[in-house]
Amino acid sequence: MEACFLRWLLFVALTSWTLGDDGQVTFESELSSKPAQKLSKYGWYASVRLQRFHIPEQTAIAHWLFSVKKGHSFNCGQHNVSIHLRWGAPPVINPTETVFPNATLWDPSLSLILPVTSQSYTTFNLSDPAPGDWFVAAHLPEDDGRIEQKGFPSCSYYFQPQLSVRRAADTPVLQPGTVLTQTAAPDRPARLKLFVPEFTSSLSVSVAGCSSGEASESADCSLLLRLGSASLQHSQTELNCSGVNCSVSLSNPPWDSWLRVVVESSQVNQTVTFRIGSNYTVGCKPKSVGLTADDDITKLLDKSVSNATATGTGSASAPPPLPASACVWSVPVLYEELDLLSLRYTPVNGSNVSVTETHPTLLTYPLPPQATGGTLNLQLTLNSTNATLGNNSIVACFSAWAPVLQLNHSELCRTGLFMGYAIGINVSVPKAVVRLPFPQSTTWYLTLQLLCNSSDCSNASVVSVVPEVSVSACVDDCGPYGECRLLRSYTYLYSACVCSAGWKGWGCTDGSTAQSYARQLTATMLLTLSNLFFLPAIVVATRRSYITEAFVYLFTMFFSTFYHACDQPGAAVLCIMDYDALQYCDFLGSICSIWVTILCMARLGDAAKYTLFLLGALLIAMSMQLDRKGLWNLLGPILCAILLMVTSWVYRCVRRRHCYPPSWRRWVFFLLPGALCALIGVCLYVFAETESNYYYTHSLWHILVAGCVVFLLPPEEKDRKALGWSRGFSWSWRWSWRPRVWVQLEEFKTPDEI
Repeated sequence: MEACFLRWLLFVALTSWTLGDDGQVTFESELSSKPAQKLSKYGWYASVRLQRFHIPEQTAIAHWLFSVKKGHSFNCGQHNVSIHLRWGAPPVINPTETVFPNATLWDPSLSLILPVTSQSYTTFNLSDPAPGDWFVAAHLPEDDGRIEQKGFPSCSYYFQPQLSVRRAADTPVLQPGTVLTQTAAPDRPARLKLFVPEFTSSLSVSVAGCSSGEASESADCSLLLRLGSASLQHSQTELNCSGVNCSVSLSNPPWDSWLRVVVESSQVNQTVTFRIGSNYTVGCKPKSVGLTADDDITKLLDKSVSNATATGTGSASAPPPLPASACVWSVPVLYEELDLLSLRYTPVNGSNVSVTETHPTLLTYPLPPQATGGTLNLQLTLNSTNATLGNNSIVACFSAWAPVLQLNHSELCRTGLFMGYAIGINVSVPKAVVRLPFPQSTTWYLTLQLLCNSSDCSNASVVSVVPEVSVSACVDDCGPYGECRLLRSYTYLYSACVCSAGWKGWGCTDGSTAQSYARQLTATMLLTLSNLFFLPAIVVATRRSYITEAFVYLFTMFFSTFYHACDQPGAAVLCIMDYDALQYCDFLGSICSIWVTILCMARLGDAAKYTLFLLGALLIAMSMQLDRKGLWNLLGPILCAILLMVTSWVYRCVRRRHCYPPSWRRWVFFLLPGALCALIGVCLYVFAETESNYYYTHSLWHILVAGCVVFLLPPEEKDRKALGWSRGFSWSWRWSWRPRVWVQLEEFKTPDEI
């Protein structure tokens, strides 16, 4: 019913759009939906539910429908769901307002807040959206730090996004040097597209012969001319045309791409006819560069590596002279894919790049779509041999879609539709770094040029610079207090940092809540040494001839100690084996300890007891492998053991015609304190543990569990010989073994336990 309602809403939206179809263009509608996903409170980027949508070329309008539904009937209060939208790459978000790493630049994405009741909807419309991949991220407010045990009822919310688009299937193409006659109305704008070839320095679109059909109004058409697509982070170029003729010019338009042209009329109930044309200028076109048929790529690679090892020791050599018609030094770049989200770009002729004052130096870096989930890194280093640079400086512009070929103090690092990243280095600041998390998939351009403070650069005519461009999974590998994790949303891979020891932020560099070394050491000592409280349980079990149970407690104490020593964040860590193996043995030993203790309290016969010991251990080991943190993996063995114990006790009560255990001292001084310790420990484990108090609440859980074993473990049976056992274990560490004595059933009598 809910899915039908959502589709009905989108159908209504599509129908309303169809009413305004333009007769010059045929429109088609497409609908895409993603399955509902359970939302999480924001702790780090893995808490975000990321979805990817594709918007086709020439889409007139995109309509998103976001729905959030509660997955239960609990009263959890009202929560706000944060929804982030970005074009080209996943949104970079900062809900906790942490500090980003140095030199890390990012553009804020569109954010929506959706208050959640039982079921909530919100919509978002975008006209003329940029084609390509769009990413939607959703999450709940910041995590409060409470540790929720898996399997217990909790508040759950499910998020489902849907997208419907209306695209123009036969958009007219505006060829350079040709003129088209178009019409526009207030509800039917004229839509065209034009192709911008590579090396285009400027683009102009002109409107002429505007007429509305009324003689009195033919001199004022009131047209709105728009170039480009809406991408939320970047605006379109707009021009209000109030006369018969008008034109708009765009410097440094995006290379090798289709550009959208939309002309709207603001005259009410009138159709405007006009002529439209376009032209572009190639102001700076480099000569043919790159590899030829005779080049050997292995030799070029070896040359690049050898030059990279000599960085800082070589001298800047002047590049070959440019032809008179050339205006830019174009340096070919070698592209290497090293691993998942790991790319490296190296200049073919070596890592040192010559930069001059007369012409800019251009390097091109194509970024594939699979690299948008990582971090694009740029580092510019001034060669140490440039002692003649003086007070002059080298400026650089790192831009996407198109390069900026005019670098000076007055020009901004900006193309026609997108803002670039300006960088500068000199003798006092010989190195500059820029990090761009989740970069867009396009061609990136790096332009370098020498700027002189005086009219003459004197001896600094050629300067050597080392540009290092690469793609890494995380920013600076998350530093010493974080770990870089590879995440997946269906077929899309991306990465994020998970921080430890109280550090937080995109690169785990925000130390406002960082734990001191003393705090880390205290947490490690408490969580490990608290397991020594199992020693009294081991001693009591050994004194009472429960040797098997004693070894189970020893196993639990050992692996719980070293698991928590390995599980700690920060510097106070000790791992004697693989972390997953330690965790498995800790969980297995903990549940087996509870299992054998309760079965021991049941006072079963040796054959039945040890058979259940082995059977339970095998089943627990299997369930731990399936889901070691599941609720029923803990409750299942406990409930089964309690059921067996209660059945055995009831049987003894009926047979003896009095309560079992018969002694009130056993109830008051042992069973009730043990049950109270177990109850308090379970309550702490389930309801009280948080990220901040974990080290002492979980330590208290260790103490209470070990203490309840001491209280609940039954006393030694009076007649072990009748059951086929000797005294078993002496404190002089000598085993006393006696062959099993078989007796007739009529001679067997159950001893009275205390």
